[in-house]
Amino acid sequence: MIDINKNNAPLDLSYLRDMSGDSAEFMIEMIDMFKQQTPLYMSDLEQALQEKDWLKVSSCAHKIKPTFAYVGREDAKDHMQIMESSAKELKNVEGLSTAYQEINEFVQVLYRQLDEARNQLSKEL
Repeated sequence: MIDINKNNAPLDLSYLRDMSGDSAEFMIEMIDMFKQQTPLYMSDLEQALQEKDWLKVSSCAHKIKPTFAYVGREDAKDHMQIMESSAKELKNVEGLSTAYQEINEFVQVLYRQLDEARNQLSKEL
């Protein structure tokens, strides 16, 4: 489940800070890449759900999952883990469309959070 309490808080970018050696420039590049790649991943996931291709749903969720951890949203990563497992194990597949809608709405919130983080990081350059 997405923790809505985190939706209005600044992102915890400690993972990116550690990974980048605290390089604001690198962190901005990662944020930009996330914002470019995620819509493609979400589109693939949506298509797989529409086709009821559960193996592909599982694969897409698996691919997206770690990117949420990179930007400090473990709750979204866990949400994707549930989607991945459900599709892989064919458990509660009827709930996957609702789970997708929830994560898709969340991604719009995350983009706003990423824009705010990017603006803060730009001040460090």
